[in-house]
Amino acid sequence: MTQDMTGSGTAQNWNGADSALWASLPVPAFVIDPEARIEDVNSAGEGFLNTSRKALLGKAIWQHVIIAPAIDEAVARARDNGTPLFVNDIDVGAPGRAPLQCNVQVARVQGVEGRMLILLSPRELAGRLTQNHSAKSAAQSAIGMAEMLAHEIKNPLAGITGAAQLLSMGLSGDDLELTDLIVSESRRIVKLLEQVEQFGNLSTPAFQEVNIHDVLDRARRSALLGFGAHMTIIEDYDPSLPMAWGDGDQLLQVVLNLLKNAAEAADPGGGTIRIRTFYEHSFRLRRSDGSGKLLPLQIEISDDGPGLPEAIRDDIFDPFVSGRENGTGLGLALVSKIIADHQGWISVNSEPGQTVFRLSLSRVPTAPRPVPIPNAPRQE
Repeated sequence: MTQDMTGSGTAQNWNGADSALWASLPVPAFVIDPEARIEDVNSAGEGFLNTSRKALLGKAIWQHVIIAPAIDEAVARARDNGTPLFVNDIDVGAPGRAPLQCNVQVARVQGVEGRMLILLSPRELAGRLTQNHSAKSAAQSAIGMAEMLAHEIKNPLAGITGAAQLLSMGLSGDDLELTDLIVSESRRIVKLLEQVEQFGNLSTPAFQEVNIHDVLDRARRSALLGFGAHMTIIEDYDPSLPMAWGDGDQLLQVVLNLLKNAAEAADPGGGTIRIRTFYEHSFRLRRSDGSGKLLPLQIEISDDGPGLPEAIRDDIFDPFVSGRENGTGLGLALVSKIIADHQGWISVNSEPGQTVFRLSLSRVPTAPRPVPIPNAPRQE
């Protein structure tokens, strides 16, 4: 990389190889000047900030790359000392998006005084993928247990419920209250078993083109007519979003579950749910075998409720983990399973006053172009 220091600004002159290398970096990368202003950003960095390179050039880096706790002083010391800086497992976000846990690497640009290179390596993707796999494995174990026990449990429960109802016909007062309790608790257990069975019997996604905004609109209207009637739901959609690749009915179930969670967590007087969609062309999920899958379609569902309890925040997608009294803990486990079956990604960032669930999905795959065969014989 060579730089031309002429004029009022700093212009970068890349040769072909440098330019291709810079554009090919799979992680967000930034070059900053001695005043911590952005001199260049690669395509992954544009995607991370959801802002174009043109709009970022010359802007203060720490107003766009938000790191907590702040590392601006450490970066300045690294520049003065000429030493690299490595910060692991730190939250990095941007205006309007939830933070990701990242490793941050900072080093001087060789041969250019005062210029620093910043690389952001998101770690949450690998952790979330492992967590999705763990949740799916745990769910399969729970399903196996449920399938084994469901028949043995449901039959006695049906007998207990029937006997309690017969007894109630000749009772009154406290005794009647006890038989009613037996009936209601038996029905609750049956309902729980049916939910677990439904969780296990979920079919493989029927992949097809899906207009994600149609799915979101159906979920929004259903919520406002039922469990979310006390909520205000705000739509913040990117109208240019391409078609998603998935099962529309299963994705509808995902969104309904997330909206229901937000509505149930809100104050009885109501609250606000925001549904946001946007495109992030550099968002890629890397699997353990080294292969990567592009997940550019982003859906964020946020609410202004009390947030997730800290004790269960890291396990919220596991079966039977719930932050509500009498909750089954299957709703978010089902959401995680569906998204995992779609080879997508789900994350949550929660604090009092704001909880954001983010779904990342793939777009409709592009059919491979036929490769021309040189000197192929022409058919008459």
